[in-house]
Amino acid sequence: MIEDSARSGVPAQTQPQRAEPELYDFGRPATLSREHARVLDLSFETFARQWATQLSARTRGRVQISVGELSMLTYDEYADSLPQTTMVVTFSLPGVDSRGILQFPVSTAVDWIVQMLGGRHAPQSPDRVLTHIEQALMRALAGEAVDTLTLALGGLLPAGASVAGIHYSVPFAQAAAAGDLVIVSRLELRLGDDTVAASIVLPAPVILAGFSAQGEDVAPMPPGLMQRQVEATPVEVALRLTTRTTRPSEVLNLAVGDVIHLPHAADRPLELVVDDQVVASAAVGTSGARLACVVTAASPAPVPESVQEPA
Repeated sequence: MIEDSARSGVPAQTQPQRAEPELYDFGRPATLSREHARVLDLSFETFARQWATQLSARTRGRVQISVGELSMLTYDEYADSLPQTTMVVTFSLPGVDSRGILQFPVSTAVDWIVQMLGGRHAPQSPDRVLTHIEQALMRALAGEAVDTLTLALGGLLPAGASVAGIHYSVPFAQAAAAGDLVIVSRLELRLGDDTVAASIVLPAPVILAGFSAQGEDVAPMPPGLMQRQVEATPVEVALRLTTRTTRPSEVLNLAVGDVIHLPHAADRPLELVVDDQVVASAAVGTSGARLACVVTAASPAPVPESVQEPA
C-alpha cells in the first residue's frame, strides 16, 4: 500500500512521474527538418537586417528587427494567434494559389506613413483604415520588403512575388485555406523605445518544394569529361546471326545431331551488337589462330525482303 509522502517522509518531488504520451497530429504530418529550419533562420536573419536598413532610410528613424520563433502551423492556428485587427499585407507567388503574408500592427503602419511624409514618430498611433494615398505608400514599402525577402531566401521562393492586397484581419485576407500548412517566422520590431510584434507567413508546400529542388540540383558534368568517361567504359561486343522464333517444345526436344535452320543467308553479313543494339555489319574472318570479324558497314545492313524463315 502506497503511503502519503508526508507520512512516509519521502519528498513529493522525488517520486517518479509518469510521462504523458504525446498525441500525433494527423492534420499536420509535415515538419521542418533541423537542416531546413537552420537555413530558414539564417535567411530570415538576413532579411531582418536588410529590411531594418530599408525602414530606417524610409522613415528617417532608428529601426531594429530581431527574429524570434520559427514554426509550422495551419493557417487557422496562425490566425487565432493574432489580434482581431492588424495590418496584413499579402503577396502573390507565380504559379501558386496560396499567398504570403507580411503582418504588423496597424498603428505601426500609420506611424511609418507619418514619418515618410515628414512627421515625427508617435508612441501611440491610432488603429484606422488607410486612405488610398497611404495604401499606395504602404504597397511601395511592402514591395521593397517582399523583394528583399525573395533574395534573402535564396531561391526558396519563386521569382516575381508582388504585393497583392492590404487587409486588416488575417481570416479576411484568405491567403490560404484554414487547414493549409504555413511557415511562420515571428519578428520583433524596435522603433525607438517602442517594441512591436510582427510576422512573416509563407506557404509551406512552396518552401518544401524549394528545398527539394535545391537538393536535386547537381553540378553538370563538363562535356569533355563526360565524353571521356563514356569512351573509357568497357562494353561487350558480339556477332549475331538473324534470330529465329521457335516453340518451347522444339527447344525441350533438342538432341545431339539436330539441325536448326536459321533465316540468315550465307552471303549476308552478321550483326555486330553492343548491349543488344546493332551498331555495324561484319563478316567472319581470322586473326592468327583466333576467329575475328571484319566490319563491312558502320550501320546495319537492311534485311532483304526475299529472306524468309523456312517452313
